[in-house]
Amino acid sequence: MPLLVAVAVAAGAALQSATGFGFSVIAAPLVFAAVGPEEAVGLLIVLGTLVNVLTLVSEGRRPQPVVRESAVILAGSVPGAIAGVAVLRALDAVALQIAVSVGVVATLLARRVAAGRDLPGWMAMPAGVVAGALSTSTTTAGPPVILYLLGRDIAPARVRDTMPVVFLGLSVVSVIALWVTGTTGAVPDATLVAILVPVVVAGHLAGRPLFARLERSGKYETVLTVALLVAVTAGLATALL
Repeated sequence: MPLLVAVAVAAGAALQSATGFGFSVIAAPLVFAAVGPEEAVGLLIVLGTLVNVLTLVSEGRRPQPVVRESAVILAGSVPGAIAGVAVLRALDAVALQIAVSVGVVATLLARRVAAGRDLPGWMAMPAGVVAGALSTSTTTAGPPVILYLLGRDIAPARVRDTMPVVFLGLSVVSVIALWVTGTTGAVPDATLVAILVPVVVAGHLAGRPLFARLERSGKYETVLTVALLVAVTAGLATALL
């Protein structure tokens, strides 16, 4: 299982480096299976923060996130994060893994329904509420955020820059929510963090060159959809087997 966790973390880091999205969606199912739910949330917040910082500061360019939408999403995430802690404490690991998979399926269906339609700006707030709840319960806050951003017809390069900014904000909100609610079980094992940090860095470096190819090929959204499908399969397999 530790080897599978490392592979999942590396794959998630590579995908997020290439698209701005996908670290926790790919890594969470196996991390939840390997450690307790609360520790898994804390571990993924720490590693996800590293991924997002690397995406923003290590590429020698100035990121161009969509500032207004990011601010509204983060404002909505605050009440959602508190609700997510309650879910984290109420459900066991298997139930949370199934919840991750159900959420991903719902995202795929919603994206299919919304294809070709412009989502109104007011949907940033409910997207933030859902993202906040997912951030502290399963750490898979990406689906509602990516669904909203793609529905706003934002260029892939700006989507990729916006996602890590939002995720970093969600990490801060999540840590505060976990601290305020006394969720001490979310503090990850320091040895495990030390082992997985270089795995994250390697995954990020491997995924970095892929974004330019995806943008040129026009397959950006296709890759995201495939990643979500892989996450569903992994989540259900680790939960049910």
